[in-house]
Amino acid sequence: MATDTVALVTDSATAADRRRVLTIATLKAADLLEIPQAVLAKLLGISAPQVSRMRQGAYLLDESRKEWEFAALFVRLYRALESITSGDEALAWLNSRNRGLNDAKPATLITSAAGLVRVVDYLDAARARA
Repeated sequence: MATDTVALVTDSATAADRRRVLTIATLKAADLLEIPQAVLAKLLGISAPQVSRMRQGAYLLDESRKEWEFAALFVRLYRALESITSGDEALAWLNSRNRGLNDAKPATLITSAAGLVRVVDYLDAARARA
């Protein structure tokens, strides 16, 4: 019985750590990419007050909700963009029309689930070529 309890506590701590890490990474990526709170909320599918609570440490992303998947994709977008550009170039790229994305601005596309996936796929392909 004690072994089961230890395993449960370890799993809980690990889940809490994962939630904390992804929440912090998401907020850091949003800050570095100058994504406004309202846009981050829309991107994650949560309310702006929830984003405020994330910043205060009062809310962690939930692995069982879609917000988790969107946050993971957003962090993946940030990491991909960071690997092929510098800070200022990343901001310029995000806010410029892109022929490979049908002349849409990636910053506009990422506010929908389909757009976020599309931009991440585009960046993954660009990284593969680099």
